[in-house]
Amino acid sequence: MSVICTHNSGFFSCCSVKLDNIIKYININSKNPNYVDSSKQYHWYKNINNDNDITYEYFEHYENTDIYTYTENIVYKEYYQFTNYSELDYKNIIPVVKKYFSPSKNILNIIEKIEKKYELKYDNICVLFYRGNDKITETKLCNYEEYLEYANLIIKKNPNILFLIQSDETEFINFMSEKFPNNSFYFKDEIRHIPKCCSTVDIVMKDKNYEFSKFYLAITIIMSKCKYVICGSGNCSIWIMFYRGNNNNVYQNLNNKWLISNS
Repeated sequence: MSVICTHNSGFFSCCSVKLDNIIKYININSKNPNYVDSSKQYHWYKNINNDNDITYEYFEHYENTDIYTYTENIVYKEYYQFTNYSELDYKNIIPVVKKYFSPSKNILNIIEKIEKKYELKYDNICVLFYRGNDKITETKLCNYEEYLEYANLIIKKNPNILFLIQSDETEFINFMSEKFPNNSFYFKDEIRHIPKCCSTVDIVMKDKNYEFSKFYLAITIIMSKCKYVICGSGNCSIWIMFYRGNNNNVYQNLNNKWLISNS
């Protein structure tokens, strides 16, 4: 039997709904689906006049993995993006993520290039991830100063820490770059950002979606490897957790409340 996914929206929204569909199938049928069809997904990221399946440009084909994902009652819904990430069923969700969402060789190559270009040392990096702009229509967003407060707390514990600034809001990148002029960086050539507005880079710069969606998946996996993560709540943030495999050393803002999980 098959799982057919047709949801289209932002990249990680597509991933969250697809994961939900697969887990529903496993919970009902007590086995993996024989076939997962997401050829109609990720429409925003396809080049013009291309309706081909681009799933495996991002992810390794599930038939190439030996991971067995079935377990009783995997607890996950696509709306868990707006939950406390310390309460996620990591033990049972992560095998499904590894089987169906492991990065393709192309994405792994992009990760390696970024690692070398920016000389990344994950044990000494704190991510400042702020998904802003239209996200405010879905959830409450805290102000930049609250991120700064927790960043300064981390500096007290780790004076040599470097901050990786990641955001779709130009103002956030500028704010944090000014606050940490000597110990921060961002991926200048690999990300897109716009002045604060009620839209998204995928709409404003849609002609670049195919290229930059690959960078963004690679960067999400890179963020998942860093020692600390300060983030809001949403599909992008929850996929950092899924690739991380836990929420250790994560400072999560959920509806203007900070949830801190120290390892």
